[in-house]
Amino acid sequence: MAIADLQAKQGKVDLTADIVAKEEPRTFNKFGKEGKVCNATLQDDSGSIKLTLWNDQVDQVNIGDKIKITNGYVSEWQGEKQLSTGKFGTLEVIGKGTQEPLPELPKEEVEEAPAKKNDDDQDDDIEVSEEDL
Repeated sequence: MAIADLQAKQGKVDLTADIVAKEEPRTFNKFGKEGKVCNATLQDDSGSIKLTLWNDQVDQVNIGDKIKITNGYVSEWQGEKQLSTGKFGTLEVIGKGTQEPLPELPKEEVEEAPAKKNDDDQDDDIEVSEEDL
């Protein structure tokens, strides 16, 4: 499956791609449990998508890693598609990177990133369900 073919609310996503960027992790407290979340950018030959990493996944992947998502789920937040493993999916690192950023696709093939938000808004783009904890 190619990133360009992904649609919002799509499940059973199986794909292999490279981590080309990774943001700083954030912690949150939901239902009395503390967790960690981080956004990364996943890229293949067809395009890129934001990948949401939860808890142990945050430390599992680094820039340059090739990963395999099995049974992932595509959601949409503020018009932007986001991929995660969801409740039933898995993430496997199949090739370790060097932490060096990979060459990016030409601008016309990469979705525009949303404007930078204020620190006050940093948790507004995270939807946390009890299943994610």
